[in-house]
Amino acid sequence: MSTAQPWPDLTRAAGATLAEQLAQRYTERIQQRLLLAGARLPSVREAARRHGVSPSTVVDAYDLLQAQGLVQARPQRGFYVRGERAASPLASVASRQPSAEVALRPAAPVDATALIRSMFQAQGSLPAPGMGTLPEDWLDGPLLQRAMRQVVGGGNRGGQTRAQGGHGGDPAAWLRYGEPAGDPGLRAALSRRLADLGVAAAPGQIVTTVGATQALDLVSRTLLRPGDAVLVDEPGWAVEFARLALSGLRVLPVPRGADGPDLVVMERLLQAHRPRLYVTVSVLHNPTGHSISPTQAHRLLRLAEAHDLTIAEDDTYAWLAPPHATRLSQLDGLQRTVLISGFSKILAPQWRVGFVAAAPALAERLIDTKLLATLTTAAPLEQAVAWCLDQGALRRHADRVVQRLDAARARTVALALVAGCRFVTPPQGLFGWVDVGTDTDALSQVLLDEGWLVAPGSLFHATPRPTTLMRVNFATAQDARFWRRLAPLVRE
Repeated sequence: MSTAQPWPDLTRAAGATLAEQLAQRYTERIQQRLLLAGARLPSVREAARRHGVSPSTVVDAYDLLQAQGLVQARPQRGFYVRGERAASPLASVASRQPSAEVALRPAAPVDATALIRSMFQAQGSLPAPGMGTLPEDWLDGPLLQRAMRQVVGGGNRGGQTRAQGGHGGDPAAWLRYGEPAGDPGLRAALSRRLADLGVAAAPGQIVTTVGATQALDLVSRTLLRPGDAVLVDEPGWAVEFARLALSGLRVLPVPRGADGPDLVVMERLLQAHRPRLYVTVSVLHNPTGHSISPTQAHRLLRLAEAHDLTIAEDDTYAWLAPPHATRLSQLDGLQRTVLISGFSKILAPQWRVGFVAAAPALAERLIDTKLLATLTTAAPLEQAVAWCLDQGALRRHADRVVQRLDAARARTVALALVAGCRFVTPPQGLFGWVDVGTDTDALSQVLLDEGWLVAPGSLFHATPRPTTLMRVNFATAQDARFWRRLAPLVRE
């Protein structure tokens, strides 16, 4: 997934030749890491058709890119972005392991950092079907302002203290480090929220973090050491694959089905590699939208018990999920599970407040790791989130979002089917997993040229490979213009 403005038409009055303009466009894409090392440029004929120029102009442009050392020609294969892929941290670990294990150990996807960088680039004028977050106009800016005002100055009006449930911040307390486990008010509010989901976790079992991503990092740093094996869902989140690999861990993908992980494959990996951790999204899985079935959840927990496996349950999309959704931590009581979630998906991407709930002994270890990683977290922002929870404002906001998302999902599904696409899994939650019948890596570059931002399926595999699948965001993919543009590409 990448963000970029659509390329304007090439023009002879631009002060540079058509070939120079075209070369500059590809130079920008390479420098922005929207075209990565090893990526294949469009064929000469395809580029000529796409940009409305002659094949000779494309050849001249590609020659300029070669002269700058940005691309290289491979006989009978085409033009590719130059540069060796950086060796992943797994490579050094693998070199010390038997060759039979190396074959199961995928390299970290080089697209992951490009994916993260794309989140910070300015969005173009067109909706982004591949976006990973809710659109800005779906979020409640005034709610965030009220929460911050309450923390900064208004929380203790009427004589209510923090101990009595007030949320006003103490400026003097902000001049020193906060509590290592996180703001007490937020942890109490989270304990009540988890109880509503059927997960029993006292405030002392909850550790706040800088978003769910840091919570996942704290868990893996606490439980694992370089060289250890870790199980992940495939398809899954490319950034998580890369983060685990960067820590020197052996990333072992488990196929994800409609009911949950493939337990036959998982048991084989457990017996062969003795992984200590499994990272999974059991509710509204990204990118498929799956939620684990109760039967599969019970079987998974029995397997974890038999093989001394800890399960990190990433509940990032909790506020978008139906109330009856099955959670492993609900069934397990946080014995072999840890529950991780955050608020950036439902409140705002910049509100990087997350948490992890775990058994008491593990929670203490996680606090130690947090102290080494970040010392503490930002109490004012945590107090603002606590206010949103305690006042019921976040629940009301989430209810409105879910209603709006239901309508957007129905519209997007109808448009996709008319365009000739097929949903591989039943459409649920924020994301749809769509088969378009053509290579989505190539498709994404065509659409990116026009300003449409999509997430090709290769981004969601531990070892990127060509696929006809792509992830769509139901909230941002309901523009009929996108599906009308996609339809002829699907039929090509």
